[in-house]
Amino acid sequence: MHPTLVAVAHGSRDPRAALTVLALLERVRELRPHLDVRLGHLGLNAPLLADTLADTAGPAVLVPLLLGRGTHVKRDLPAAAARAGHLRTRVAAPLGPHPLLVEALAERLLEAGRRPGTAVVLAAAGSLDPDSAADTRRTAALLSERLGGVPVVPAYASAAAPTVPQAVRALEARGHRPAVASYFTAPGRFATASAAAAPGPAAVPLGAHPALARLVLHRYDEALSRPAHHRELASA
Repeated sequence: MHPTLVAVAHGSRDPRAALTVLALLERVRELRPHLDVRLGHLGLNAPLLADTLADTAGPAVLVPLLLGRGTHVKRDLPAAAARAGHLRTRVAAPLGPHPLLVEALAERLLEAGRRPGTAVVLAAAGSLDPDSAADTRRTAALLSERLGGVPVVPAYASAAAPTVPQAVRALEARGHRPAVASYFTAPGRFATASAAAAPGPAAVPLGAHPALARLVLHRYDEALSRPAHHRELASA
């Protein structure tokens, strides 16, 4: 039996967020029909991660639907896994940075009407964790390469600088009318505010993009392929 894939979403008061995550997980199930795929939220939405883990038997891999390293990935998920003492668990890496994310970002920009040569603001949630910012900068660099070397400036909806409006103004001062790439898994307050700052095309969040579904499974497989540390495995 394959370990259960527990996708861990942040949670949002925006009702579209939970629906988007459910659509993404349906794509994951279509790609691997015999895999048990479940959802747990860190907050705000049901089912909460603790409840999902309580209802899960056997080994499980927690796959964060988060786009970089930060407190949730480094602390909250390992703590949740440790509290589920009846489970043998592993925690996968966050989704980003990864070329599959860049594929999805580029296609979302194309769908939004971005033209070749247009500069981009990569709008992310933001974090006080320097590793999270480094991951976003890496994604911005990969997206710039994917788009032919155009400027791609990482910007943040909270906790870090520059803000999305600041990044837009900086590019406009250089003669650009940038598009905004939505570096969010699902719709929500930050994604909406970031899109509102766009003077040009504004892409929708990554959502249930096929590349994102493939990436969820890649992180799951990756977690299973690496040697497990004793702290990752709660006693059954």
